[in-house]
Amino acid sequence: MQSIHYENLQETLYYEVLENGLHVYVLPKPGFQKTYATFATKYGSVDNHFQVEGKPEVRVPDGIAHFLEHKMFEEQEGDVFTKFASKGASANAFTSFDQTVYLFSATESIMDNLETLIDFVQNPYFTDQNVEKEKGIIGQEINMYQDNPDWRVYFGLIEAMYKIHPVHIDIAGTVESIGTITKEDLYTCYNAFYHPSNMLLFVVGGVDPEATIAMVRENQARKTYEKQGTIDRIFDPEPQEVAQKQKVCRLAVSLPKCLFGFKEKEVGLTPEDQLRRDLTTKLMLDLLFGSSTELYQKLYDEDLISDSFSHEFNSSPQYAFSAAGGDTKDPEQLLARIREEVDRLKESGFDSADFERARKKKMGGYLRMLNSPENIAHEFTRYQFRGSNLFSVLPVYESITLEDVNRRLQEHVDWNQMSVSLVLSPE
Repeated sequence: MQSIHYENLQETLYYEVLENGLHVYVLPKPGFQKTYATFATKYGSVDNHFQVEGKPEVRVPDGIAHFLEHKMFEEQEGDVFTKFASKGASANAFTSFDQTVYLFSATESIMDNLETLIDFVQNPYFTDQNVEKEKGIIGQEINMYQDNPDWRVYFGLIEAMYKIHPVHIDIAGTVESIGTITKEDLYTCYNAFYHPSNMLLFVVGGVDPEATIAMVRENQARKTYEKQGTIDRIFDPEPQEVAQKQKVCRLAVSLPKCLFGFKEKEVGLTPEDQLRRDLTTKLMLDLLFGSSTELYQKLYDEDLISDSFSHEFNSSPQYAFSAAGGDTKDPEQLLARIREEVDRLKESGFDSADFERARKKKMGGYLRMLNSPENIAHEFTRYQFRGSNLFSVLPVYESITLEDVNRRLQEHVDWNQMSVSLVLSPE
């Protein structure tokens, strides 16, 4: 077991890479009652075309990572949720574009619950019958999201931006795509991506790091895994330009929903460059669209936006995009006003006092996040899978300058790279 002490944060991270390749991390939080654990695989909805070293190239149906996540909770003896509940734990899981995470939180029986988490994720149970049954359940979930205006406007924006990259495909897939999934497909993906060498276990809370890692080490020593080669994730070339300038969906909404964003032109950055680019872009977007900015207040006073207006930046080594928007009575006027104000800011640059205030707010939010076991766990895993480190965020924020955010404004907010997604009432 090794440890890294982060003096500026007064945090010590303990870690070990086991013989089977599993990365285990423990962040003790003395005095915390709750412990939070995540067992994650670097495998998400975009990984639908891949090749494991020494094996044939594989294409699988869209939505299979999410389908697999659902099926992992089913065992021959019954439902895993019941096991967790009997030991005072709350369990869950989620699938994103690039990871699948299984988790629990508890204040008691931590070692028992941790063993349950590891064992059920490493013990798949797929049959023709339970796979067919799940298709109906996930099909209902897909149809439910098709009627959700917020979901439709968000994925509408990604569909407008990306023509080829699978990020534009709904994480759950389509009713048609999941209808083709077989238990053999699930085992193929499970064997490829759920190998310990592609996974990360993270535990944060009032735990003893040495005892925790020893328990995991013993658990893994009882199981046999053949060494696995590298996984080559295959992506067809994505055009630099957006696929569509505008995408419109019609649903029963009281107010139109308008989401706009910018598709990043440069991808394939090193982890260090990507981290700096991402944090600089998020800071720039806060300076543009944050609730305390002049632009936000003007748009709010003009009744063009409401409290629903928000923004984000989403990125990976293969894609990156911003998204901003919310409910509005007049999408056309909102977009025109935003373009007018952004062009003005491009000429003048951000105010230095506003920049310092926004940067300190970001740093304060990061430090507050370190008091939340849930947020630490999810952010830590996300950064690790992208070759970076959660605990290197603060020094990067400290090094970002006003010139950096002004440059990012010029680079990222390119009107030729903008797409718009609208959800409007039926005509």
